[in-house]
Amino acid sequence: MAGRLAIIGAGLMGSGIAQVAAQAGWQVTLRDLDDAATRRGLDGIRGSLEKFASKGRIEAGEVEATLARITTTTDLGAAADADLVVEAVFERLELKQEVFRELDRICRPDAVLATNTSAIPVTQIAAVTQRPESVVGTHFFSPVPMMQLCELVRGYKTSDETLATARVFAEEIGKTCVVVNRDIAGFVTTRLITALVMEAVKLVESGVVSAEDLDTACKLGFGHAMGPLATTDLTGADVLLHATKNIYTDTGDEKFFPPELLQRMVAAGDLGRKTGQGFYSY
Repeated sequence: MAGRLAIIGAGLMGSGIAQVAAQAGWQVTLRDLDDAATRRGLDGIRGSLEKFASKGRIEAGEVEATLARITTTTDLGAAADADLVVEAVFERLELKQEVFRELDRICRPDAVLATNTSAIPVTQIAAVTQRPESVVGTHFFSPVPMMQLCELVRGYKTSDETLATARVFAEEIGKTCVVVNRDIAGFVTTRLITALVMEAVKLVESGVVSAEDLDTACKLGFGHAMGPLATTDLTGADVLLHATKNIYTDTGDEKFFPPELLQRMVAAGDLGRKTGQGFYSY
């Protein structure tokens, strides 16, 4: 299936998707708002590929071959010829809707438009387009080159053909797919991890247990590879906060209301690994 892919957003998620797609033979256009952002994205891809090469997981020549398939741009119009577009901008409904209004105007009628949202119902994003049947959720997991799962999310009007195309794409770039048949806020994976994280934060906030011991309990008691608070630091406390707010707004379910500790951490800029301080210091 490999063809032309446009990715909107050169952050950690967008650049990760670009890397695995280019490795699989796709011609990738990676777009962000300015040259500095696209440079950071491309530098991140190079660093990731070189690390894989140094560990013998890919051939040394694959680094440059993969990078040669990636073009960076600040022009959203570059998505016009893409077979498939993946939006990977910040998790805010208004921003995603703004991107999809433009993609609807720019892209070919037969293009599949995918959103990498982790919590926002796909139907709300697709509703601003004239082609909601062509919009699908492709929720990849960070870091994309390492994580095998892709959660495919069907919006209210997503067609079977669109879902099938997204599945072929995800499997071609090495992912195992699960399908969410109704796009409730948070879908399946974000809903589960968010509920666990909110309860974990409440337990730490109230002094029941330390962050370290809570994570140890989840790793040794439940067989989790990483505890929920370490996961929050890896993902970003701000990302988890936005996700749980979206789910709470959609459901009104109190278990998704963000604890004060999480809100204060985000307000203070303690977002986890990307800032050097979260529930742990880095």
